[in-house]
Amino acid sequence: MKSKPIYPLLVCVLFMAIVQKGRAQDFKPLFNGKNLKGWYSFLKSKGKNNDPEQVFSVENGLLKITGKEFGYVVTEKSFKDFHLVAEFKWGEKKYPPRENKVRDNGILYYVVPEDRVWPRSIECQIQEGDCGDFWLIDSTTVVIDGLRTPATKNTHIVKKKDAEKPSGEWNRVEVIAKNGKCTHIMNGVVVNEGSDASLRSGRILIQSEGAETYYRKIEIKELK
Repeated sequence: MKSKPIYPLLVCVLFMAIVQKGRAQDFKPLFNGKNLKGWYSFLKSKGKNNDPEQVFSVENGLLKITGKEFGYVVTEKSFKDFHLVAEFKWGEKKYPPRENKVRDNGILYYVVPEDRVWPRSIECQIQEGDCGDFWLIDSTTVVIDGLRTPATKNTHIVKKKDAEKPSGEWNRVEVIAKNGKCTHIMNGVVVNEGSDASLRSGRILIQSEGAETYYRKIEIKELK
């Protein structure tokens, strides 16, 4: 029996490898694992780039957020349509006024250029038991299930599914925002969606809100 040539198979394998490599290269790191280049910090009590207690630092390639003070790191660059990927896990420590509450953090996007706690934006909630919820800050609105949300100071939209891993394990969170549609994904599961967002461009922000939190990957792909 004559064996079939393996060349077409090899060509197919090589082609798929090139495609996968190309897709990976579409994502660019927002966090380089060495320092906070491309970001700046803001603390409620101290203002911009004044972080003497290192609420935000880089340790062993991880972004460490102590949570000791309310504030954030935020990108210097603004984004419009994008796919954001981040991997995080909770630490052990908690601080007032949330020392007796669930651990809380958050990724805000389409952040307007005004430094305060908290600036107008859309939040993908990172909180124990609530990862993927929407918080629509300072009159921001989206359409959920055909209805536009009210323009309030802070509007909360609970996720449709729960896909979190237990505290202490790494979780993968994704935000896809394109043409006003916002999708929150936890560990590969779509947990929340909104459309026709009233904000369509802005910076990306990661909170410090009373809980020790670690990020090991923050990547973005700008969508066309």
